[in-house]
Amino acid sequence: MQLILLLLSCHVASAAIHSLKHVYTASSEVPNFPEFVAVVFVDGFQTEHYSSITKTTVPTQAWMSRVTADDPEYWKRQTSYWEGQEQIGRVNIEIGKERFNRTEGIHVIQVLNGCEWDDETVEVNGFGLISHNGEDVLILDMKAQRWIAIKPQFLRTQHKWNNDKSWLEFMEHRLTQECPVRLKNSLMYGKSTLQRTELPRMSLLQKTPWSPVSCHATGFYPDRALMFWSRDGEELHEHVVHGELLYNHDGTFQMSVDLNLSLVKRDDWWRYDCVFQLSAVEDNILTKLDPAVIRTNWVEKPSATTLPITLSAVVAVVSILTLATGVTVYKKKKAKSPSDSPDNVELSEKLKPET
Repeated sequence: MQLILLLLSCHVASAAIHSLKHVYTASSEVPNFPEFVAVVFVDGFQTEHYSSITKTTVPTQAWMSRVTADDPEYWKRQTSYWEGQEQIGRVNIEIGKERFNRTEGIHVIQVLNGCEWDDETVEVNGFGLISHNGEDVLILDMKAQRWIAIKPQFLRTQHKWNNDKSWLEFMEHRLTQECPVRLKNSLMYGKSTLQRTELPRMSLLQKTPWSPVSCHATGFYPDRALMFWSRDGEELHEHVVHGELLYNHDGTFQMSVDLNLSLVKRDDWWRYDCVFQLSAVEDNILTKLDPAVIRTNWVEKPSATTLPITLSAVVAVVSILTLATGVTVYKKKKAKSPSDSPDNVELSEKLKPET
């Protein structure tokens, strides 16, 4: 599972590599979740979806609907394929229960396979991976044409599949010949989306004056990008922390790289640049380390010496207001009562300052 997630989220900085990935999940006893779900990704975009509830493969990108004009039976054929995989998924669930000697509870099988294609070198790479209950159990080495068991419970499957030459030949044909054709077609249908170029919005961010300065790029596409800090034009490797590549809700991407300023002299800031490189764009985007453009919401807090003075001033104001209010009440009551009233005399004596 860990490797499946890594492969789904992994993006290459090269300008030429594209990918098509098929992922299906078969499960049992998972509440409010279909027993079988399959999705297809092209360069990180989900393009197709099938589930055991709908029993139909549907496009999840508007541009994938264009495939019908060239191949009217495409969606019907995909539905038939996933229906077959759904049956295989149920069998694999039972195999997993037997291998791990667990017949009760939740069981999940995930299968990932697909291909990568370099449109410059024309090199094709097929891959396959199977996980059980969140742990990777089998991985396909396409170049060596063999499966490798990561868990001992699946050594029997490894030997069986590696001894079945027809099965290995089928996987090679599907992943290194059929898959690249489908990938190229999808890239053609989604050219305006998948092969567009959008430059990033650059910012320098800092939490406090003592925090690292984060160079942040967002809104760029494609995801094949590099970003780093440089000094006098030379890339820095020390005192630099690279953040993860993240998706934005609009289909673009964001990333950041932090520079630790503890060893950077203030007079040398002008020598540092944040460098952003985007595939298919010839010129780099440079952001100078300039304190005038650093954005922060840090506000200096009151010091310990000013706080007591502030509190003393508040107490003094409250005391003055309290005394003034008391005098005002006294004057009003005195005006309403006879001066020789016993109550008035008693109250007057209580308010009179002691000598």
